[in-house]
Amino acid sequence: MDLVSAASENLGMPNFNSAPLHLRRIDATRNMRRFYLLSIEPTLFGGVSLIRNWGRIGTNGQTMVQTFDGSDEAGDAFGRLERAKRKRGYGAVEEKV
Repeated sequence: MDLVSAASENLGMPNFNSAPLHLRRIDATRNMRRFYLLSIEPTLFGGVSLIRNWGRIGTNGQTMVQTFDGSDEAGDAFGRLERAKRKRGYGAVEEKV
């Protein structure tokens, strides 16, 4: 087996959905324009990172990275955060085609 074919094989790394989740909450009466971005990415050492980015729309916001040993743990955390944000009034951003 040559290096090219070895590199192209899936070496036990889970297959991640590369589409991040974009949520936003806009309330003009309270001058509120917030965004929340969630994504799951593989780490260099076989783990999984849950990347959160949030702040006011139009700014870079803040970023937090949590690292997990397995994709199941990261997926559970992703689901918990998504439910909590939707409960607080955040909605998905429609993608323009």
